[in-house]
Amino acid sequence: MTTAFYPGSFDPMTNGHLDVLIQALNVADHVIVGIGVHPGKAPMFSFEERSDLIRLALEEALPDRRDALAVVSFDNLVVDAARSHGARLLIRGLRDGTDLDYEMQMVGMNAQMAPDVQTVFLPAATASRPITATLVRQIASMGGDVRPFVPKAVLDALTKKLKR
Repeated sequence: MTTAFYPGSFDPMTNGHLDVLIQALNVADHVIVGIGVHPGKAPMFSFEERSDLIRLALEEALPDRRDALAVVSFDNLVVDAARSHGARLLIRGLRDGTDLDYEMQMVGMNAQMAPDVQTVFLPAATASRPITATLVRQIASMGGDVRPFVPKAVLDALTKKLKR
């Protein structure tokens, strides 16, 4: 069974994240979404909220694959987190050439530290390429419509959290 590790902050999960997660489930039998938790950062959503939102989004998109998903937190190196969960694939989504340049540097460093963990790049769908969680938070906090950018569960959670 192939296990993949898909790391990120997912604060909040976007349609771009969901697109890459669905693609990852086409590549691996089991995907572990690793939510990076950094003590110095104050996320909009708690780890538990982000975990629930990821599960709800996948449940809506691919209900038959919900058992192929696990969500964990990590606060160490991505390759160490992947290894600790038995993952041999590291999933990285790419939106554009800037992402590729950055990710190629990371692949080189990760390959030196963990040659047994293979990075797999998955391209974001065209509609998802401009979406970032940072922009979603900013737009939502200013009262903008983020429906085109997030799964329904995330939209509901943002609406509730930012209710004025």
